[in-house]
Amino acid sequence: MTDTKRPVEPLVFEYSRPGRLGAALPELDVPEAMLPAGALRKAAPELPEASEHDVVRHYTRLSRLNVCVDTHFYPLGSCTMKYNPRAGERLAADERLAAAHPYQADGDVQGILQILWDLERYLAEIAGLPHVTLAPAAGAHGEVTGMMVIAAYHRDRGGGRRKVLIPDSAHGTNPASAATCGYEAVTVPSGGDGRIDVEALKRLAGADTAALMVTNPNTLGIFESGIREIADAIHGAGALVYMDGANLNAIMGIARPGDFGVDVMHFNPHKTFSTPHGSGGPGAGPVAVTQALEPYLPVPFVAKRASAFCLSADRPKSIGRVRSFAGNIAVLVRAYLYIRSMGPEGLRRAAETAVLNSDYLRAKLSKLLPAAYATPTLHEFVLSGRRLAKQGVRTLDVAKRLLDYGFHPPTVYFPLVVEEALMIEPTETESLETLDAFAAAFAAILDEAATRPSIVTGAPHTMPVGRLDEVKAAREPRLVWRRGGADA
Repeated sequence: MTDTKRPVEPLVFEYSRPGRLGAALPELDVPEAMLPAGALRKAAPELPEASEHDVVRHYTRLSRLNVCVDTHFYPLGSCTMKYNPRAGERLAADERLAAAHPYQADGDVQGILQILWDLERYLAEIAGLPHVTLAPAAGAHGEVTGMMVIAAYHRDRGGGRRKVLIPDSAHGTNPASAATCGYEAVTVPSGGDGRIDVEALKRLAGADTAALMVTNPNTLGIFESGIREIADAIHGAGALVYMDGANLNAIMGIARPGDFGVDVMHFNPHKTFSTPHGSGGPGAGPVAVTQALEPYLPVPFVAKRASAFCLSADRPKSIGRVRSFAGNIAVLVRAYLYIRSMGPEGLRRAAETAVLNSDYLRAKLSKLLPAAYATPTLHEFVLSGRRLAKQGVRTLDVAKRLLDYGFHPPTVYFPLVVEEALMIEPTETESLETLDAFAAAFAAILDEAATRPSIVTGAPHTMPVGRLDEVKAAREPRLVWRRGGADA
């Protein structure tokens, strides 16, 4: 790979010229005498003075520096960053949806309410669970909502349960959600095959256990083949099974969590049902539950009265509101369109293709770096870069170097049970040519690591910025704009 010069885009302040304007504002029509003394500036704000043309070009050039799903292969393990059909964007932007006001009368938004009503039933069928709430605003919010429902269920039965069992390969949000609801997180070890150690789980489950939080397939991409036995053990202890739906993209249309013993699960529409995500939003986190848990779901919910839909709060044991109004409608309508467009067979085919793509890429890359486990995987897999240490190269270095080859790095150092982990999920939307190109780039980087390691450890070389001190940036964030050499 021939390294090229870093692209550089000046700050918008560097385009600034005194008196240059990009907007024409009307004259102030409020007499200054009517304004409070403290409402008037003594000096103009220090904003850049640039033409509209300069500003548009500046931000367009900045946008081209982004690495995103639309421009690059984005194989983030456990995150399912797949291409999002533009039809969903058009539907979410339709003024009949986007311009609706949340305080409009139910009679004025019957179409939106029917979309939500139908979506609940689609998700219930996919999950194999009878009831769904669309209220939560994100996956982690869905998690904590599900755990709040579990806590309410146990309180109704006398309480006394204080522990939640969580596999050692789980997402970090799982113990956080459990702790937020007042539970103690207890780690369940993995066995040598990357699955939950079922005997260890049985020893840990007891009268003080409230729930097991499990991801299936797990974060190693491995299906928990003992999930029925695990669910029976948890139910035998009087506890419930919560499933993190982050990896549903691997099994949708093939297996239903409710059928293998799950009592509560959340969905990630932004991972599974095509809503774009990243950088903190937008998101949604619908939660599906068994019949026994329905009384505790949040309000409001869409109800059907005769031939009309309405938002109802008629759920006396509800945990209450977890979000304003009825959830993130723009995200939910994208999920609705995706499910309607795909249909049952399309959803199943998407999952099967995601698994096929992952198996293909694993077969190619595991010849270069060993797979963390010999166990077959589904939609994602984990490699270990431990042997690269002999060349002074780490997994992080390989990930950064991939940027120079035009690929977004996969997830690194997660799950924590794998040393120098490199976690890859190609998704179903990537072509064979893209997968082959990624494998070729991976092979080239490992060759560089063996022959010219400094190129890898110094990467990236072609991005707008080079290697950053990420720990310091997180601990000591400092944004500086310099004008004339002075910090502002």
